[in-house]
Amino acid sequence: QVQLVESGGGTVQPGGSLTLSCAASGSLTYFMTWVRQAPGKPLEWVSTIDQDSTRKTYSYSVMGRFTISRDNAKNTVYLQLNSLRPEDTAMYYCTFGVYIEHTTSPESRGTQVTVSS
Repeated sequence: QVQLVESGGGTVQPGGSLTLSCAASGSLTYFMTWVRQAPGKPLEWVSTIDQDSTRKTYSYSVMGRFTISRDNAKNTVYLQLNSLRPEDTAMYYCTFGVYIEHTTSPESRGTQVTVSS
């Protein structure tokens, strides 16, 4: 079973930036997705990318601030986070495929992003 390992999280001030990475132990799937979960809140879809990086979709809350990318040769997906806000504080996970509400359930450990002054 292919496993995913996220990294790159940390604590930053509002307006700061981070780059998250998600390394797979095997091949990536056609679609790869980032989701996040803040304490006490449900899982939230963040962004999805297709295999050729021609289609990238974002939630309204991150559009224009976050950028998803992938390197198929390295079996890695990235999420560039810019102009971070306190409400971006959450555990970030990458998942295979597209996001399906009430169904997608990350099995990896995730990486914590905290935005605080």
